[in-house]
Amino acid sequence: MPAVVVLATALAALALAYRYYSAYLAKRVYALDPSFTTPAHTFRDGVDFIPTNKHIVFSHHFISVAGAAPIVGPATAVFWGWGPALMWVVLGTIFAAGVHDFGALVISVRHKAQSIGTLTSEIITPRARTLFLLIIFFLVTMVNAVFAVVIAILFTSNPEAVLPVLLTVPFAIGVGQYVYRKRSVAIVPALLAMVLIYLSIPIGQVMPITLDAPAAAIGMEAQTLWILLIFTYTFFASRLPVWMLLQPRDYINQMQMVLALAVIIIGVIVGWDYIVAPAVNEVPADSPPWFPLLFVTIACGAVSGFHSLVSSGTTSKQLDNEADARYVGYLASSGEGLLALCAILACTAGVAATAGEWNSLYTDFDTASDGAVGYFVDGVAHFATNLGIPMGLGTIFASLVVISFAATSLDTAVRLQRYIIQEIAELVHIRPLARNITAASFLAVLLPLGVALMPGDFAFGTLWQLFGTTNQLTAGLALAVVAVWVTKSNRNPLAVLIPWAFLVVMTSWALVVQFQQFVTSNDPLQAYFLAPLDGVIFVLALWMVVEAAIAFRNAWRQRTGIDETAPEKR
Repeated sequence: MPAVVVLATALAALALAYRYYSAYLAKRVYALDPSFTTPAHTFRDGVDFIPTNKHIVFSHHFISVAGAAPIVGPATAVFWGWGPALMWVVLGTIFAAGVHDFGALVISVRHKAQSIGTLTSEIITPRARTLFLLIIFFLVTMVNAVFAVVIAILFTSNPEAVLPVLLTVPFAIGVGQYVYRKRSVAIVPALLAMVLIYLSIPIGQVMPITLDAPAAAIGMEAQTLWILLIFTYTFFASRLPVWMLLQPRDYINQMQMVLALAVIIIGVIVGWDYIVAPAVNEVPADSPPWFPLLFVTIACGAVSGFHSLVSSGTTSKQLDNEADARYVGYLASSGEGLLALCAILACTAGVAATAGEWNSLYTDFDTASDGAVGYFVDGVAHFATNLGIPMGLGTIFASLVVISFAATSLDTAVRLQRYIIQEIAELVHIRPLARNITAASFLAVLLPLGVALMPGDFAFGTLWQLFGTTNQLTAGLALAVVAVWVTKSNRNPLAVLIPWAFLVVMTSWALVVQFQQFVTSNDPLQAYFLAPLDGVIFVLALWMVVEAAIAFRNAWRQRTGIDETAPEKR
């Protein structure tokens, strides 16, 4: 099948969903109020709370959620065939991700920009808040460890891309200073910064940056040294005011995202490449079952609990007008779905020219998982050749895209981890830690650093298996909070309840399947670390579901005695 047919069909579905379904959510489910004073104005502090133009907030949210995961997940999941992967990406984006991201943003804005974990205490129960914070803590620790390892791997294997990535930081700071001091729009300086970044690619080809020599001098591998440097950078980046680095970097990287998507989409159209992978693949008998594992392998790109942390952690503190929540929340999730769609096409139509070549790449699930990022890079580079771009240059471009997205998500995730640590410290009455940004930031870096430095491919290989499940479980729990709030607000919660129920069932099922795999594994890390962790998360999840169900039942009972026309309590 021509890849352009799949592309056009999926794009039409996403566009119609934003036009009509998100409008329904905005009016009937979340009842957006443009006159509501957002926390960005109420608590403006120039560091975290800053009223910001909706296009810049969109850039921050879009790039923060569209990291490496919507590339790795779909690039792995096409092992089962492109049909199931495409189905979940499109339907999941429309009916789960958009509802989830949009809803988490709105309820956070309505509740002083509190995080989804804190909101659980007010909307469900204080006990549920503790359970949810623990699950979120596990999730963000895994996100930070995995993304740091992804970046380190790409830096090591693509040293030509290091210089353009490094230059993004000073250029972003320059853009932030210019926009903040001059009170000017960001598009012109951001475009200039992006042009300079891409002009540095040929220099990076001539002068690739490697850490082989300094790493050898101190007795460690280059990848390990990269991981240490990456986390050192995030420690400082997560403490800077959002306008100084986070917002301008996100804006620049959003332009890179648009450029990358344009290269892929136009490359598919011009090259008229065919999908050579099977719609449903006949996988080896010992392969993991696609049902339910497909729905946790493709986490980001269909629906992702990490998004609720971004919506309620950083984005809600920057929203200038509540009406912007539809544009920022729903459309950004659609953009991530588009990235996941492009990953599917790159790994089924771009990376191989024949079915035989494709089968040699996707021989088994482990091979598919290990090669996912490389397959995406090669596929994008192929689409770039359709536009006359040399393969080598296209490979660097694709690597730069993946690294930039992963690094931006990592910056945001470390900042979120600091928030979570401070919340937990406040909850257990460790006031010095709760109020000390330096100490909280240090822990936010130290914990995932320890995971990332574990031997072998633990972070990116072994831990990734549990990341997707925990991520989707977090999405289901966030939807539970949103559903109870919508019910208490005297509006129809059906649009939230359906994806909530689906995610809870699929993720709980996947946790059971994975627990069986971990327990029977010959790998001690899986048997003695991941299996108990899987069990703990499963118990926490069931407990949280029970708490949410009780809260929803109580809210529904209260609603039956409320006048349908009663105004919402804010």
